[in-house]
Amino acid sequence: MIHPTAVVDPGAEVDSDVEIGPHAVVAADVRIHTGTTIGPHATIDQYTTIGPDCQIFQHAAIGGVPQALKFKGEKTTVKIGRGTIIREFVTIHRGTEFGGGMTEVGEENFLMAYTHVAHDCFTGRNVIFANAASLGGHIRVGDHATLGAFVAVHQFVRIGDYAFIGGMTGVTKDIPPYVLASGTPRASLRGMNAVGLKRHHFSAETILTLKRAYRILFRLGLTLNEAIERVSAEVDQRPEVVSLIDFIKSSERGITR
Repeated sequence: MIHPTAVVDPGAEVDSDVEIGPHAVVAADVRIHTGTTIGPHATIDQYTTIGPDCQIFQHAAIGGVPQALKFKGEKTTVKIGRGTIIREFVTIHRGTEFGGGMTEVGEENFLMAYTHVAHDCFTGRNVIFANAASLGGHIRVGDHATLGAFVAVHQFVRIGDYAFIGGMTGVTKDIPPYVLASGTPRASLRGMNAVGLKRHHFSAETILTLKRAYRILFRLGLTLNEAIERVSAEVDQRPEVVSLIDFIKSSERGITR
């Protein structure tokens, strides 16, 4: 299952059914689980763990040293979750000691060509990155979020569950869950991600309730504290509404509005 031109370090742990293509390079201290395929010319660097049933396409580079001036060569890691698809020329860098030590891409993510995931980032389940979407360091992306082509996300930003960010958008502040955002050079909110929520089987009542909360939070010209008080008083406190409010309250970079 390993092409004769591939270079696999004896210190790598590779399950017996893993496929490794021509001229791929797998370094020491790498763990690749069952059912995964590594394409031609892909590079899997040291301290990387790739879960089962992943697809790594040609020229992807996973586990490279982070682009961080404070990094001094310490042992840090990359973890790729089960069933994730990583397309051509994707780059994913190791964590840093000062940022927690790990970069983690969650289960069943889809990273299209030229995506970049920088050091100490975390993505949830079923995240989609369109071509050339880029994450700076220390970013957290929630479950089922989608980033369009050429989206650029500033370091330390959070992107909430089920958020959808349109292509060519610059993201400098947190994007709440369940919303649409787009804009060049900086993101603005464009409403609820109603189509995405329907596709993920949210009920019509839940979507309507989230729309009511969104209108109070972002359309009435209130301060966030005033808006949160009104949502708490006037909107049905479904789990999704509570999640939205909790996300806003916990923001450190500020909320995109």
